[in-house]
Amino acid sequence: MPTALMLCVHAGSVLVGAIMVNNGNAFALRYRDQLVARAHAQDPASLALASGHRLEAATWDFSRNLLLGAIPSTVGGLAIGVPYLIAIHRGWVGGIVSIDSSHVSRLIDPAEREYYLLTLVLQLIPYSLAGGAGVRLGLSYLRRDQSPAPTWIGLPIEALHDVLWIYILVAPLFAIASLWEFLAR
Repeated sequence: MPTALMLCVHAGSVLVGAIMVNNGNAFALRYRDQLVARAHAQDPASLALASGHRLEAATWDFSRNLLLGAIPSTVGGLAIGVPYLIAIHRGWVGGIVSIDSSHVSRLIDPAEREYYLLTLVLQLIPYSLAGGAGVRLGLSYLRRDQSPAPTWIGLPIEALHDVLWIYILVAPLFAIASLWEFLAR
């Protein structure tokens, strides 16, 4: 249930972001432009891509999605609501980049639409799995006194095993998403 809710939060936030920029919301447009400019100037994946190193860009994207995105969402799940707040922002950002630098929708051109939507789906699925696993871990932690199940550092071992199993799926999904994003074009 936490993972399905996480996916819905991501999808709803993408929709809100896309509606905002496509309707000319000044805040969303400004935020999008500043975010993209900062990424082009500082993000290692963007810098590698600009230098023509697509595989390096994919590697940076994969590692940052996993280490700086998914793992904090999972750990934040111990506080239950944190991954949902992260998902709201992450989804909204995914929506506001549905326009290009000229503020024209990326959904107009069929090839650009396919690339954008597939990239978004490929990224949001593992993020939803990671965040949902964290929320489940947090809920298990809150219910630990109701069950004699074994724990490790206070966390139910069964829920920790679930997180590990989820990450066996999440890591390759992020790899696929990054390879698609940087090698498909």
